[in-house]
Amino acid sequence: MEKIKVLFICHGNICRSTMSQFVFQDMINKQGLTDQFYIDSAATSREEIGNGPHYGTVAKCREMGIPVLLHKAVQMTKKDYQKYDYLIGMDTWNIRNMTRIAGGDPDRKIYKLLEFADLSEDIADPWYTGNFDETYADVQKGCTAFLEYLKRNGKIR
Repeated sequence: MEKIKVLFICHGNICRSTMSQFVFQDMINKQGLTDQFYIDSAATSREEIGNGPHYGTVAKCREMGIPVLLHKAVQMTKKDYQKYDYLIGMDTWNIRNMTRIAGGDPDRKIYKLLEFADLSEDIADPWYTGNFDETYADVQKGCTAFLEYLKRNGKIR
């Protein structure tokens, strides 16, 4: 069986998308589902390319006991649309940019993270708010709902 390929995406790929990647990876590891997934993250912009996760993301993940993975910011490409099953953005602006980069969303692969929790809100960008606690709470809610969505829809063995 092929792995479920998930790409979490935000503006710079140092705060929200990396936090989502780390949180979701930790969730599936703890549930023994590691072999069923390939998870990564990317940016819609080029501003942070090559940089590691933001210190606030690293600190919050460590505080919550979530392993911080080695990661350098990369930009989403049009090829990612074909490679990944789920391209999950953090806010409405990310979704617009992701759709532009992908050249549309004919296969309905692009989602906003909190959509899975039946919420239309954006995940606040801690780059601007400085509030990594709020971002973590939203990421946790969205990742939990995404995992439940996959289970409910028979995507996980």
